[in-house]
Amino acid sequence: MDRRHKKKSFGRPSITRYVSNSAKIGKNVKIWHFAYVGDETRIGDNVMIGSLTHIDYKVSIGENTRIEGSVYIPPLTIIGKNVFIGPGATFTNDPYPMSPKMAGVVVEEGVIIGGGAVIKAGLMVGRNAVVAMGAVVTRDVPADAVVIGSPARIRYSRKEYDRKQKEWKST
Repeated sequence: MDRRHKKKSFGRPSITRYVSNSAKIGKNVKIWHFAYVGDETRIGDNVMIGSLTHIDYKVSIGENTRIEGSVYIPPLTIIGKNVFIGPGATFTNDPYPMSPKMAGVVVEEGVIIGGGAVIKAGLMVGRNAVVAMGAVVTRDVPADAVVIGSPARIRYSRKEYDRKQKEWKST
C-alpha cells in the first residue's frame, strides 16, 4: 500500500505528505500537509502532526501527543504520551557534528516544549517538565521542572507553571 497522500493539482497528482510504508501509525492520527514520517517510526493513537514537520526514522511517539508545524524530530528519538511540542521546535541528533554516531532525545510523558526550543542530542526531558519557548536545552531536564533561556536553566516548578497558566486563563 502506498501511504503517500496525493491530491489533484492542475490535472497532475502532487504529494502533500509522505509516510513510510514501514511506519506503524495508530488510530485517529492526523498528519497535516507537507509532513514527513520516516522508516520504522511508531506513532500512537490520537496524535496530531503539524504541517512541514519532519519525523525521521526509528522515532517513537506516544498516544495523545500534539506536534505543531515545522518541527524536526531526528532518528532514535522517543516521545512519551500526552506531550505537546510547539511550532518550530528542533531536536538535534549529533552532539558533535559531523560525527557518524547519532543519539536521540528522550521526552517523557506529559512534557510541554514551547515553540522554537532547541534540544541537544542524547538528553532526557523528564516527566511533566516544561521547556519554554526559544529555550536552548544543553543538559537533562528533571521531572516537573520548568526551564527557560539560553542555555536553559530551571526557573520554577511545574506546579508553579500550572498555577500561572490557570491564573492566565481566568483573566
